[in-house]
Amino acid sequence: MGRKPTRATPALSPPPSPTREIRRAQLDMSFEDQSLLVPLFGEFDANLVQVENRLGVFISARGDKLHIEGPEDSVARARDVLQTMYDRLAMGQDLDAGAIESLIAMSNEPTLDGIVTGEPETPPIMIRTRRKTIVPRSATQASYMRQLSRDDIIFALGPAGTGKTYVAVAQAVSQLITGSVQRLILSRPAVEAGERLGFLPGDMKEKVDPYLRPLYDALYDCMPPEQVDRRIASGEIEIAPIAFMRGRTLADAFVILDEAQNTTREQMKMFLTRFGQNSRMVVCGDPKQVDIPGGNSQSGLADAVGRLEGVDGIAVTRFTAADVVRHPIVGRIVEAYEGKAE
Repeated sequence: MGRKPTRATPALSPPPSPTREIRRAQLDMSFEDQSLLVPLFGEFDANLVQVENRLGVFISARGDKLHIEGPEDSVARARDVLQTMYDRLAMGQDLDAGAIESLIAMSNEPTLDGIVTGEPETPPIMIRTRRKTIVPRSATQASYMRQLSRDDIIFALGPAGTGKTYVAVAQAVSQLITGSVQRLILSRPAVEAGERLGFLPGDMKEKVDPYLRPLYDALYDCMPPEQVDRRIASGEIEIAPIAFMRGRTLADAFVILDEAQNTTREQMKMFLTRFGQNSRMVVCGDPKQVDIPGGNSQSGLADAVGRLEGVDGIAVTRFTAADVVRHPIVGRIVEAYEGKAE
């Protein structure tokens, strides 16, 4: 049974600055499709409370109308967020606490309308899969999604929780479904320091599967499990450690390398030179989480980005803690760790 959310107790406001007084505002909103009001407001008005607490406004609901009060800038942001929440529901898209948190974060970006709805002459940025439609949850994700549909090789750098791998898998699934690629190949270093698997029990699949589980999870989230299993059995989807890429040419394929910061320079060169005709390659990793001996100086990811950034057909996206789209506390954890001296 869901617990009723609580509204934050307003803090006592300091006296207005003699140089700048905070302007207060009130705003009324109404929504045409009343069938969307329950998912818009959330259970016990949880979604409204989330917007209130994060933006420092007061929202009251009466029928199909909302009344918003608070600082002028915050009221405008709340209006934009609520309207975008409604628009997403109207398009049949999911709306959960994480999506709302991302919209709130993006509401401070001047390009929010362009990210969510597209400019008048431009279609919205989105990736359609069998199970869901993915839209950007940060300005950086919007740029990343454009690169995924345009460039040959994309390096996605940044902390956990920013959607680097998940969005890449969604794009790969979308292209596999539409037939623009024939295969989907997902890879990552099996273990951090050289893929020494002999001491693990079981056959090779049983040895490496635990290290590849995050890739399976992303696939199952974008495609029905029975289709994933069928395509793996037929070879349309391949999930394997990077060592299995040696000696191959990966043509007509969407290829993703995850945890790339834990590849050596030799492994990275080997992987990138597997690129074949009509393929796309995405290399994801967090340069601050290098686990191989020698640290960042030996990382194939850092070396490759240093050599290849700016080369035609190769794009680089850098995510930060501000782009974390998991639970808000993940972003705060990343910021806390990144703020510590190495």
